[in-house]
Amino acid sequence: MQLHLKEKIKLDIAKNRERIRKLGPGLITGGAGDDPAGIVTYSIVGATTGFSQLWLLLLSTPMMIALQNLVARIAIVTGKSLPEITKAYYSKKITVLMIMTLALANLLTIGADLNGVAAILHILFGYKSVHFLILVTAIIAYLITFGQYKRVKKVFITLTVLLAVYIVAAILAKPSLVLLLKSTFIPHINMSSAWIIAALGMLGTTISPYLLFWQAAEEKEEKNSIVQADEVSFDTITGMAYSNLLAYAMIVASAVMLYGSHSNIEDITTLAKAIKPVAGDYAFALFAVGIIVSGFLAIPVLAGSTAYAVADTFGWREGMDYKVSDAKGFYFVFLGSLIIGDFINIIPNITVVDALYYSQVLDGMLIPILIGYALIIGNNKTIMGEFTATKFQNVFSLFAMAVTVILTVVMFWQWGNPN
Repeated sequence: MQLHLKEKIKLDIAKNRERIRKLGPGLITGGAGDDPAGIVTYSIVGATTGFSQLWLLLLSTPMMIALQNLVARIAIVTGKSLPEITKAYYSKKITVLMIMTLALANLLTIGADLNGVAAILHILFGYKSVHFLILVTAIIAYLITFGQYKRVKKVFITLTVLLAVYIVAAILAKPSLVLLLKSTFIPHINMSSAWIIAALGMLGTTISPYLLFWQAAEEKEEKNSIVQADEVSFDTITGMAYSNLLAYAMIVASAVMLYGSHSNIEDITTLAKAIKPVAGDYAFALFAVGIIVSGFLAIPVLAGSTAYAVADTFGWREGMDYKVSDAKGFYFVFLGSLIIGDFINIIPNITVVDALYYSQVLDGMLIPILIGYALIIGNNKTIMGEFTATKFQNVFSLFAMAVTVILTVVMFWQWGNPN
């Protein structure tokens, strides 16, 4: 009996080691969700509402897991990305419209994220931000253009792990554990406009269209089969839980340092100026490292999700294992996205706040449609065979769809009624 138990424990340990070794698309997707623009959003939530929205972040975790698991399942069953499936089984015109909307939203977010990284480097080293824009763009372009998929994947996973500096920052902030537990597990709703706007921003940031496209494209790149569905599911659960743990840490740290004293944070620069005096050199260094790391992770994911989506929509060869000469369209969109992101930062009369605002408007239009498509595809037996969506995936994806529809309606109402 003891021998059987020991063998079972050994097998479980070996299985878990293999799962950890194969962590990839889900973990990278989770880390990329906490981009510089997202960091500003979570910091604003902490600065303006304290710990009162932590329970919403907990609530969003199963929604993210279900949704990302659903698109990953679709990719490994069909061997196709979302644009390829919607184009083949539904409407090419609708597919093209969705991809163009995604591309525009991603371009605006890339511009905002590039600005965030450049702004932090400017604060740290003093040179003009435009020099850092060019430097960051060049490094990312080189990594993707001349690195094979396996090498790029290792870099992305390393960057994802480094984002744990925000967890360290939250611990150093020394929050009240009793207050944290109450705020996390006991729902609290404040009907003030500031609280509602912060909640919309936070939930809108955690569920982003580009994450769905990226994970589906990467599962296709990994060439996993349905036999490996458990490993893919473990990867996705780990990635989404880690993503929200990072967001949780950002809210906690900013709430301890800034709640009640700063409500005018709009971008990385104003956030940095608010944090530095109260955080001290070490905590500010952690914050700065986190911004830089998140930028180098999220910007290529944003550009990559755009490149994969456009290439699959128009039937171009795509993938990071191809040379530039073999996948010209894919790399043209990828590199073009980075260059346009740079231009967004030097065009007069366009601010980072504008870029973030309009990207969220576009995401708000797109995400409920994407969730609807994912649910239709995931439950289509012609496409999925016996591997249709699970009950968990359906229930929480529908919940996510309902939440994003409400967010979109409220967002457009606020847009039309600014006062």
